Amino acid sequence: MAVVQWSLAHRWTIVVAWLVLALAGAAAAAQSSSRLSFAFDLPGQPAYETNQEILRSFGSGGSNPPLIVVVRLPEGGMSSRAGTDGLRRVDDRVRAAVPGARTASALTDPRNASAYVSRDGRTTFVVVYPVPDFTSPDPYATALPALEKSLAPVRVDGAPVNVTGSTVLAAGGSSSGNSVLAETILAGVGALVVLGVVFGSLLALLPLLIAAVAIPTTFVGIYGLTYATTMSTLVQNIVALVGLGVAIDYALLVVTRWREEKAAGRTNRDAVLVSAATAGSSVVFSGITVAISLAALALTTVPFLRSIGLAGMLIPLISVAVSVTLLPVILDAAGSRLEWPRKKPPTTTSRLWTAIASWVVRHRVVAACAATAFLAALIIPVFSIQLGQPQAAAQATNASAEARAGLTALTDAGIGAGVLRPTEILLPADERITGTQGITVVQPDTWVRDGRRVVAAWGPGDASSSAGKDTLDQVRAVAAQTPGAQVGGSPAEDGDFIDALYGSNLWIIVTVIVAVTFLLLSRALRSLWLPVKALLLNAVSLAAAFGVLTLVWQEGHGSSVFSSPATGAVTLWVPLAVFALLFGLSMDYEVFILSRINEEYAAGHSTDEAVVRGIGHTGRLVTSGALILCLAFIALGGVPQTDVKILSTGLAAGIIIDATVIRGVLAPALVSLFGRLNWWVPEPVRRILRIRPIRPPR
Repeated sequence: MAVVQWSLAHRWTIVVAWLVLALAGAAAAAQSSSRLSFAFDLPGQPAYETNQEILRSFGSGGSNPPLIVVVRLPEGGMSSRAGTDGLRRVDDRVRAAVPGARTASALTDPRNASAYVSRDGRTTFVVVYPVPDFTSPDPYATALPALEKSLAPVRVDGAPVNVTGSTVLAAGGSSSGNSVLAETILAGVGALVVLGVVFGSLLALLPLLIAAVAIPTTFVGIYGLTYATTMSTLVQNIVALVGLGVAIDYALLVVTRWREEKAAGRTNRDAVLVSAATAGSSVVFSGITVAISLAALALTTVPFLRSIGLAGMLIPLISVAVSVTLLPVILDAAGSRLEWPRKKPPTTTSRLWTAIASWVVRHRVVAACAATAFLAALIIPVFSIQLGQPQAAAQATNASAEARAGLTALTDAGIGAGVLRPTEILLPADERITGTQGITVVQPDTWVRDGRRVVAAWGPGDASSSAGKDTLDQVRAVAAQTPGAQVGGSPAEDGDFIDALYGSNLWIIVTVIVAVTFLLLSRALRSLWLPVKALLLNAVSLAAAFGVLTLVWQEGHGSSVFSSPATGAVTLWVPLAVFALLFGLSMDYEVFILSRINEEYAAGHSTDEAVVRGIGHTGRLVTSGALILCLAFIALGGVPQTDVKILSTGLAAGIIIDATVIRGVLAPALVSLFGRLNWWVPEPVRRILRIRPIRPPR
């Protein structure tokens, strides 16, 4: 490669340039933290715009669900003097603790008093919309402690008053976690152990060095982007940990091929050049493929996902640049000395993976059927996937005793969890919502400002459940019949989120990404069938990852590993993020494996021999790289946010399934089954795509 030859001829320029960029990146990472956003905005979507109007007019509410103060009433309920006096004391303390909050209860909203009291008359609640604090990921970080402190000494009929709410329950399930630096160090230590086993020498440090240059350099780009667009706080975690895995993967591939060429008797300089021409080319194609797949996020209309896509596109491109410039310079200058304490580089062919590939080729039909059955079992749960925010009952498992008691009281009294996330309706002050059979609607006279009225509506079911979504549909239908009504609130914004992410535009973006990836792979692999197979297996890999997400987080089979309860739903944006990241990362391994199989086939080996030799050379490399990425994603699961834990689960499961069952068994079985057809390209297509044919062995 010309780039490598230029880098070797100007080695000090390369070293100094990357050193300066890495140091600048370290400074940029520290500075960019204060410029990153906690917001999950949806500009242009109806519910988001309505929520912004509610915030402007009333100073609270909108996409920020209320706090709910739950009160146990004495015998006689609100008809008794003790019940009325007890609720009045609670109301007074609430208003004193959170000045400026929008509140409503059976006393302050007598027109709708029955909506705040359970059927048995013994449980009531106060709806509290504090003014949100947008400088923190928790909008009620200041209001909640003040409210809890104020209500702590209050007793009604001898029972304490409990504060609960969607944000309170969520905070209880994510109160602890690791910093970005701690996660990266944890993942780096795990990667060093794996690399130590792979290389058994100081070469184990080289991929980590490449990552240590690529990651901070990426933050230079991110810092610049903060001046051009909104960048989410999540990019710190994703860049650090995905960057660690990707950079190590690329360096691992190049170093392994360099070592193989050295063992074959080449001089050090020749080994560097050959590894760059072979493994380096695979790295370039892989990096471009990963960047293209992340365009699915970068092209969305959702700012925080767009920021993840933009930052994510920088990761593979910078990792490729470091791997094809700085890495060859280091190998050329000090590669042989880094083989210490090994006296002689070992063979890079894995006996284990050679044996596995030989078995797969001999029993290709059985292997393909067994792998397909296993993957089908993982994919089946996808058909019951539920997108939404975590359900209250699931979050309550790790919530504080007070928040859990409040939710239990609401549920036992028949009020339900729906009140924790009401749908809000903004309408002219002289209008009221009517015809809401089966839905609880409160329209306090105190919730009127600047000629606008805000109304809260909910059903007994959790807003993320099927019943909750039916309630939202009913509310929207009723609002459509009310002049000037606009639907907002957290549930409505969730619905718009799904439409914005998974609407027709996404499928156009995905189709373009798949088409571009197909063209790139066709050129790289000099085949039509191999790219089609790679894309189909990617789809299977993604479906299996989504199935694991559903099993672990929605149904709760293993979420305790992350010290978190099952959520009852998969976070709205996670499937798209998993697709964008996993599509490219898993394609890395396909390119690594198929490029080597192509090389062996072009060298004169039969299809079966090429498969066995290709897997033998790349199997250990792919599983080591996948294990390192998996460790990085497990470290990512150490963050406080439950939605990031869900993302890390999907990525870790997808990478492991892809690198073992799919690329280690199903892919070689299919290549073996199709024989010479793998490299058949019609002459017209070959001319259009400028594909050089691979001549079959005699």
